[in-house]
Amino acid sequence: MILVGQYDSPFVRRVAISLRVLGFAYQHDTRSVFGDFDSMRTTNPLGRIPSLTLDSGETLIDSVAILDWLDREVGPDRALTPASGAARTRAMQLIALAAGGVEKFGAENYESIIRPAEYRWPDWIARLHTQGLGALAALEHEDWTAKPRLDQVYISTGCLLGYLALTQPNTLRDFPRLSAFWDRCAAMPEFIATSVAGYGVPKG
Repeated sequence: MILVGQYDSPFVRRVAISLRVLGFAYQHDTRSVFGDFDSMRTTNPLGRIPSLTLDSGETLIDSVAILDWLDREVGPDRALTPASGAARTRAMQLIALAAGGVEKFGAENYESIIRPAEYRWPDWIARLHTQGLGALAALEHEDWTAKPRLDQVYISTGCLLGYLALTQPNTLRDFPRLSAFWDRCAAMPEFIATSVAGYGVPKG
């Protein structure tokens, strides 16, 4: 299998960590959606990441679809998200908060950094930040003690926190439980293996 996309994307990273937790071997294609946009569109018509090219030659796009495929491949006993019932509903809600937080903080960063200064809309940037904080506030109330293995709630939340550790480290200071959880994630082999310079590197 070939995973397309750089690890500084939390959506690529959560797929990479899931592959490692489940024991799937893969090659890493580090094309960039900015530097290699035209080439990227030959893999994914949307020009987005991640994509996962299977050994059969089929290419899956979007992390949600990829993670669903991985869970179905390994079966319900090994899946990273519960297969049904209230446990699945609960997990999907927490995963949605983590993914939504990535989307809002990511959009805020794009608006603040990439959009030309004369076209930036401060009220919109503030709104995006408020939405991202809403995700963090909801996740802060959860139990982040260690589990026997990483599941998708922990993986997706850890990737959100790793993204913030890179782009907005001060934001995490107001969320002590999530900060402590991120410190543990950053020391895990799966997170270390999917880190890049300055991104998700354990403290010290």
